[in-house]
Amino acid sequence: MHVLLVEDDEPVAESLRRGLLRYGFEVEWVTTGTAALAVATPYDLVLLDLGLPDTDGLDVCRALRSRGDVPIIVISARSDETDRVVGLEIGADDYVSKPFGLREVIARIRAVMRRARPAAEQQGPSRYGARLTVDRKAARVRVDGTEIALTPKEYDLLAFLTEEPGALMSREQIMEAVWDANWFGPTKTLDVHVAALRRKLAGAVAIEAVRGVGFRLVLAP
Repeated sequence: MHVLLVEDDEPVAESLRRGLLRYGFEVEWVTTGTAALAVATPYDLVLLDLGLPDTDGLDVCRALRSRGDVPIIVISARSDETDRVVGLEIGADDYVSKPFGLREVIARIRAVMRRARPAAEQQGPSRYGARLTVDRKAARVRVDGTEIALTPKEYDLLAFLTEEPGALMSREQIMEAVWDANWFGPTKTLDVHVAALRRKLAGAVAIEAVRGVGFRLVLAP
């Protein structure tokens, strides 16, 4: 996933860029509104600071929105309610006030991208490989057409891994997304839930462990 980061504060931008890279995002960083509007490389989401040196970020937001429906998350030191309202009214999808934590930004990105998925994708069950379907609307999982009983955490874990099949997810990423953004300590519970999913899904998909890193979901042909 390609993120366009528009931020003129170098320490903030570098910290955010490094964090996004750790989570598997591709990041293109620009420091001005003019540069943001000149970017020709396709991107999936914009993180937009309002306090830019050459133009007001709200004007950049308005211009970007006039070009299409790419999700825009405003990140700003401006915490005034008026700026929030104006930003959302002219097309921003979310608004994060500085100072913010990386986990909050990642959570907002995921939430915005879920909302931005095509309606058809949201409404119907999604197929993964030849045997597995996940109906996120109904929170139901089927293998070869037969519904599989999963615990809430087993379902949440599978739903998270199927968001990006083939992508390597670290233990920390999974614990933050499925259990608690403030989770610290041992991750043995993750191994227990992975083992349960492997058993219940009976080879419909493979959950590969990468020693010392995390897990990836591999689809069966």
